[in-house]
Amino acid sequence: MPNANRGAVGFQSSEFEQKYDRPSKSQLKREMTALQKLGEVLVDAPRDRVKKVPMPDDVLESILACQQISSHEGRRRQLQFVGKKMRTLTEEEVTIIQKIVDGWRGASKAEAAALHAIERQRERLLADDNALTDLRAQHPMLDVQQLRTLIRNARKEQAENKPPKAYREIFQILKSLQAPTDNQDAEDNNEEDENAS
Repeated sequence: MPNANRGAVGFQSSEFEQKYDRPSKSQLKREMTALQKLGEVLVDAPRDRVKKVPMPDDVLESILACQQISSHEGRRRQLQFVGKKMRTLTEEEVTIIQKIVDGWRGASKAEAAALHAIERQRERLLADDNALTDLRAQHPMLDVQQLRTLIRNARKEQAENKPPKAYREIFQILKSLQAPTDNQDAEDNNEEDENAS
């Protein structure tokens, strides 16, 4: 039979809990780790991208210095220093940097998606002769004869297991077809701005 008095001490356990005005040690540790990881992302990013991120000069210098270190232990120590410098940033600065880094990830996904679309178009060109007709309808200035020759050569390369020289050239041509549309959009925007003035 269970003891009815067992566990009954006469007070609530919450009476003795301390009330804290500041974050717990665990919360501080999580924040420090997040800043450390953000610093590592900046260190792994290309130099020209990092230089465009708005941050204090001392933080930028520590990140750029870390990018130049090849020694494992030296890099680890510099990453710790970068984390320390990141902790000196205000919440607003950290938020701005985080938004920029998140934007990089989105841009990278968009770039990867565009490259995959070009690869799919190249595969369609190699698999179906009608794909070239469709492509010419979209891009009238396309040199069809050159592209037809490259497609024939790429098919031959694949059949004979040769290096994919023509295969790569097709990709570059398709990629260049995408680029002018971006420039054209920029020119159209500039013309609209001039007309609005």
